Amino acid sequence: MVDMANPVIQVEGLRCSYGDFEAVRGVDFEVARGELFGLLGTNGAGKTTTMEAVEGLRATTGGTIRVLGADPLADRRAIRPKVGIMLQDSGFPGDLTVGEMVAFWRSTSSRASDAAEAVEALDLVHRVDVRIKQLSGGERRRLDLLLATLGRPEVLFLDEPTTGLDPESRQRVWEVVRGLLDGGTTIVLTTHYLEEAESLAHRIAIMSEGRIAVSGRVADVLARQPARISFDVPAGFDVCALPILAGDVVHHPAGRVEVRTGELQRDLGDLLDWARRDGRALTGLRANHASLEDVFHAVRTDEKAMSR
Repeated sequence: MVDMANPVIQVEGLRCSYGDFEAVRGVDFEVARGELFGLLGTNGAGKTTTMEAVEGLRATTGGTIRVLGADPLADRRAIRPKVGIMLQDSGFPGDLTVGEMVAFWRSTSSRASDAAEAVEALDLVHRVDVRIKQLSGGERRRLDLLLATLGRPEVLFLDEPTTGLDPESRQRVWEVVRGLLDGGTTIVLTTHYLEEAESLAHRIAIMSEGRIAVSGRVADVLARQPARISFDVPAGFDVCALPILAGDVVHHPAGRVEVRTGELQRDLGDLLDWARRDGRALTGLRANHASLEDVFHAVRTDEKAMSR
């Protein structure tokens, strides 16, 4: 259960630089206990640097970070047993088998864990005697997640956890993540799969040029962009025949009409009433709230406009 009054991660005024280049330029966010917080952004937006700083893997040039009430870098020894980290590339020894790697990792952890259950949950039972270097890319990602989640850490960082996975494996990973959330684990996720963030995250932040451009509950972030209604029309159709709608109407040359609206229910109802009165069939009818892809597009458009 998400406890918004009890933040587990607090980031204030975070800044990180590489020489003269400032990659993170004053980032603020909190993550509540039991919440999955999605940190998104295009390549070069600063999200990986931000993650590394919050994980305690990179020194900062400004601001403060608290994870479980402690500095993740200065107090790493105190909080590390309570934290799981899944990096983009783990670099585990290729000559070890899956079973050997799991046994070794379990021996270094202070958290009690059921390794057999974890191996089964991530569909690696049939690969326990296979060397890591012989695993497919997707199997290595599942092993990375298995090791990061052994013993159900209080806080879990997932950096692109489903890259290279087929759709079925991705769903399996999502099930594991949801199980961790149900058990009270707090999770920070970066991903390029927008569907993944929409499906799993309670709140998201989208980074652009080292800053957070948009943040909030997923539903609230999506509501900032117009919903869309679209349908096919015959050649020569006059859009003036449509009822008066709250949204903007665009007639595409291919014979499709699109309505971009902040009043989805109202405009859809008016369209359906109009079609029923006129005896029209709205073929190919689709009505959708905005997606994270729409939000990303808006952020990129603003980013390009500001750079001119």
